[in-house]
Amino acid sequence: MEIDAAKMIGSGLAVIGLGGVGAGIGSIFSSLISSIARNPASRGQVFGLAMLGFALVEAVALYALLISFLILFT
Repeated sequence: MEIDAAKMIGSGLAVIGLGGVGAGIGSIFSSLISSIARNPASRGQVFGLAMLGFALVEAVALYALLISFLILFT
């Protein structure tokens, strides 16, 4: 197998984690909307936690992309 083909396959496998990130972000914001709809007064508390969760899930996406780019371009 050529080295370029192996790099492409490895890079593609490293990006598989982005599917889970998309599902996680959707789950976070659907729970946020549901909780605000049930109790609008708790928006201040719930929104901060949702943004923290979003940032942590998005960090996983950035790490997956970083690993993919490292495999592809080094």
